[in-house]
Amino acid sequence: MKNPLVSIIVPCYNQAQYLDEALQSVLNQTNANWECIIVNDGSPDNTEEVATKWLEKDSRFKYIYKENGGLSSARNAGIDIATGEFILPLDADDKIGQDYLRLALQAFVNDNLLKVVYCKAEKFGNAIGEWDLPNFSLEKLARTNMIFCSAVFKKSEWERVGGYDSNMIYGLEDWEFWIAILKEGGNVKCIDYIGFYYRITAGSMVRSINQEERFFSEKYVAKKHLDFILKSYDDLLKANNKFVYKLSSEKFVSNLFTKMFFGIKFFKLKQ
Repeated sequence: MKNPLVSIIVPCYNQAQYLDEALQSVLNQTNANWECIIVNDGSPDNTEEVATKWLEKDSRFKYIYKENGGLSSARNAGIDIATGEFILPLDADDKIGQDYLRLALQAFVNDNLLKVVYCKAEKFGNAIGEWDLPNFSLEKLARTNMIFCSAVFKKSEWERVGGYDSNMIYGLEDWEFWIAILKEGGNVKCIDYIGFYYRITAGSMVRSINQEERFFSEKYVAKKHLDFILKSYDDLLKANNKFVYKLSSEKFVSNLFTKMFFGIKFFKLKQ
């Protein structure tokens, strides 16, 4: 693998005031072989005006408009037209470090079994400091997410799993996507480099999702990836040989996974 193209996907909905900083962090990359697709997800603000300025500044920036459909839909729209072998989603109010692309691609060169590469993260804005995320493991991934949205993966993986699930309208879309990519195997690497900057504002901090929304997302992921989640609960299966039979009851599944995922921490929901 020489120097493959990376497609950076930047959905924007009511975040035009932050877009310049996000795109400047893209322009600052030490690896210059990228394209950046700005996706206006039917935003009522001046997203198009801000984006146009960047299109005139550098031909590597591209822009599309779509009717509002949510974060998963916007990312999918951008990735669909992306020409890069690798994909990096970047929310319009966040930033990436200048060496992130270079180091991520080097990681893929060093390990051909890698599926997802991410890095250390830091908060900025209304709160500052290192974003202390749990170390990755498949067992932990079955219960919660520890990989933020701005990780690098191959477009072929996105195609293989059918993209981001647009049914995830209340958040957790990243968690579901990582499960889809990784549940059948493949390596994950966290680079020892602070390369992702997560903006904290009064409006974008992890919000209190009402119980109905929370239950919908958790139940949806649990039912869609039941095979993967059950592998992480072998001890539960061994303790109750009637467990598999009970899974045929939707009420049993709902009650079980509500308890199992009660402590999940939600990442910010920006749309």
